[in-house]
Amino acid sequence: MPETSGSTGRTPETHVIDFRAAERLLTANDPQGAVKLLDRVIAEHPENTAARLLRARAFFAAAQLRPAELEFTIVLEREPDNAYAHYALARTYQRQARPDQAKRHFRLAAALDPNPQYLEAARFDS
Repeated sequence: MPETSGSTGRTPETHVIDFRAAERLLTANDPQGAVKLLDRVIAEHPENTAARLLRARAFFAAAQLRPAELEFTIVLEREPDNAYAHYALARTYQRQARPDQAKRHFRLAAALDPNPQYLEAARFDS
């Protein structure tokens, strides 16, 4: 009999399938569908940073900016050197008209990774 997670009867393999399906839904512009799948994964594996990052991206794509901010913040608490999470959190702050917080995270992203997109957003010259 396969090992299951908690009382849901779901196997670890099911969570991987849900994660991959959520990636595809996000790519197909269905962020709400992605969030629903990721909610189940995170309920069973709250420590899964990759699932939290994907859920943050889905919240952002769905214009659910406060939940996106929370998820990106959780990711950065666990991975403070995650340049993409800093960049995405900055974009979230930017969309919330919080420019000072956005600028800080754009600059952190650029300092961690010289990605041209991050450097341009950081605007070190201003």
